[in-house]
Amino acid sequence: MRFMKKRRRSFSAEDPLLGVANLFDLALVMVIGFMLSLLSAFHLTDALNPKTEFTIVKKQGKRVEIVVKKGREIKVYKPAGGTAEGLEGVKIGTAYRLKDGRIIYVPE
Repeated sequence: MRFMKKRRRSFSAEDPLLGVANLFDLALVMVIGFMLSLLSAFHLTDALNPKTEFTIVKKQGKRVEIVVKKGREIKVYKPAGGTAEGLEGVKIGTAYRLKDGRIIYVPE
């Protein structure tokens, strides 16, 4: 009668790495979920659409970069690194910012 008794087998007794594989799958799903939520939170889903065109101006301290996306092509414009110190010039006009955010350039 001993041989007719059902034996309970635990998965950890057969393969101890089976639980680690399940944790890895869970972590992978969570990372993909976090990445998608970050894309939607920062409205970066437009960068994935090939039909959209946009321009981003990034300013970090004195460093300025301009990122332009047209179709599938993305260009990053960086300053040449030169400074305008010691150069002479002539004032050619004035720029005004209106209350609604528009900027108007008035030549002299």
